Amino acid sequence: MTTIEAPRTPARPARKGVNWEKWGWIYMRASGLVLIVLIFGHLLINLVLGEGVKQIDFAFVAGKYATPFWQVWDLLMLWLALIHGGNGMRTLVNDYAHNRTVNRILRWAIYAAVIVLIVLGTLVIFTFDPCPAGAAADQLPSFCPAR
Repeated sequence: MTTIEAPRTPARPARKGVNWEKWGWIYMRASGLVLIVLIFGHLLINLVLGEGVKQIDFAFVAGKYATPFWQVWDLLMLWLALIHGGNGMRTLVNDYAHNRTVNRILRWAIYAAVIVLIVLGTLVIFTFDPCPAGAAADQLPSFCPAR
């Protein structure tokens, strides 16, 4: 006689430790909601209010990055979007790259790209200086005092 397991019986015993897939799933939902607010706020301020896209130039970005509020706003948008996108790409690789070596290479490439872009984007946001010291006066924007 053959015994049939109950339908909800786990195929293998539960693993101990952190369930990274569950937390990745939760992160995708939470970051998606926050990104909707951040992105539509960004579009509203930069494109809808004011003069639209023609107002966006070097001086506009310099003015925005002169305030900590916009630095933090853009930093949150950058970090959440890159981690959200990287997690989505990791999920696609896990779903479609069945060869273990290819899967591992692709996942590490995604992690590396996300880390490099987060570091570079963060550096741009916090080190942006529209009026660098020692620059030639003819290379400075018109709103910079002559140094």
